[in-house]
Amino acid sequence: MRRWNGWGDSTVDYALPAGGGEFLLERVGTGRPPQDVSLADVVAGVPASRLPAHPLVETDPAGRVTHARGQSMPDWIALRSGDIGAFPDGVAYPQTDGEVRALLQFAQRAGAQVIPYGGGTSVVGHINPRPGAAPVLTIDLRRLNRLRAFDEESNLATFGAGVAGPDLEAQLRALGRTLGHFPQSFEYSTLGGWVVTRSSGQQSLGYGRIEQLFAGGRLESPAGTLELPATIPASAAGPDLRHLVLGSEGRLGILTEVTVRASRLPEQEAFHAIFFPDFEAGREATRQMMQAGLPLSMLRLSTAVETETTLALAGHERLIGTLDRLLRLRGVGEAKAMLLLGVTGRERLTRAHPLLAREVVMFEEATEALHQSATRALKDHGREIAEMQYTQKRLANVAIDLYALAACLSRASAAIASRGEGGARREIDLVTMFATAAQGRMRAHLGRLEHNDDELRKEIAARTYTDKGYPFDVF
Repeated sequence: MRRWNGWGDSTVDYALPAGGGEFLLERVGTGRPPQDVSLADVVAGVPASRLPAHPLVETDPAGRVTHARGQSMPDWIALRSGDIGAFPDGVAYPQTDGEVRALLQFAQRAGAQVIPYGGGTSVVGHINPRPGAAPVLTIDLRRLNRLRAFDEESNLATFGAGVAGPDLEAQLRALGRTLGHFPQSFEYSTLGGWVVTRSSGQQSLGYGRIEQLFAGGRLESPAGTLELPATIPASAAGPDLRHLVLGSEGRLGILTEVTVRASRLPEQEAFHAIFFPDFEAGREATRQMMQAGLPLSMLRLSTAVETETTLALAGHERLIGTLDRLLRLRGVGEAKAMLLLGVTGRERLTRAHPLLAREVVMFEEATEALHQSATRALKDHGREIAEMQYTQKRLANVAIDLYALAACLSRASAAIASRGEGGARREIDLVTMFATAAQGRMRAHLGRLEHNDDELRKEIAARTYTDKGYPFDVF
């Protein structure tokens, strides 16, 4: 069961590592353990509800307590001390968009303030009722949690806005897809909450922030329903109404349905930690990686204090101690900054050396283009393709270039691994030159699959065969 006065599950405890207490004592100082109040004590002090009765609204004190605060440090202190201040007068758990509309109409008649509630993970007071004369109705959307529609061709997935991160990913992964949006609150926060707070995830560098993933949805408000279709073509005429919803934080209404752009599951993911002598060195390296356009899904650079704290509280003291000694031998001391780096994509992409990222992207793009072109040719021509020698030759030439490029990438990666960048400069330069030339050839071959003079060539060949020669000496 979820903790009522903090983060996480009440049945799961994480013990502080042996050295963690000493580290915190040195950095923060001596603390005084708080005397936490019990849920029963807080429930006993909840005032009577000011809302009139409604079949969708629950007014039991326990539910009102668990919807009174978010997950900020002030919220935790308030919950643990019992000094909460104000509570919602009722909590509703709608299961349909129509029930949300009915609840908004009820709140309007009752003169109540409405708080949309997703996962309750806000750290800036979004979901906290404020003392006042008007009653407060909290609408908990977590029962709007199902996948409503999925289009395999466009990868557009439509969910109820109350779906939590793990449930969203589970439903998409059953279809071989992922959204790739992993905020720190992923375990409990909801899709609708991500949209209305313009959320950013751990791997947004690769998959995109929520505003890039959000394609459309439905918003219920006291004034009516706002439909935001996901299939509207791009337009240069005026503002995009979807941007009104992004970051609106419940001011315009309640988001009940969200359509997002999913991605196919990656073949492989690789995550690494890189340590720099100081934060400035790490920042410069991060800048160069970003500007180089490397195919990364995550770059997260920590300050020296955050790096030290992360390592001290991670446990595994002997392992961390060995790492620290090795880093010091390389001149990386107390000012060290840790960079977490993620590479997500096809297996070939994640195994190639980062120095060859540009050439690997060329390879992957050409592979996908060949796949699409060959599939389209088979679909358009069927068995007739067996007689289409020009088409076969173009596809074969692309495959040959891809094979040769794969061999070059493999050998160059091995050379870099064994001799370093300087020792493998000859191989790197050869791959760069070959990849650029091969890219031009492959694009030309694939482009001529649909735009060519094949029929004219065959007609000239047939007439030349019949006439036993060309009409004049040109060739």
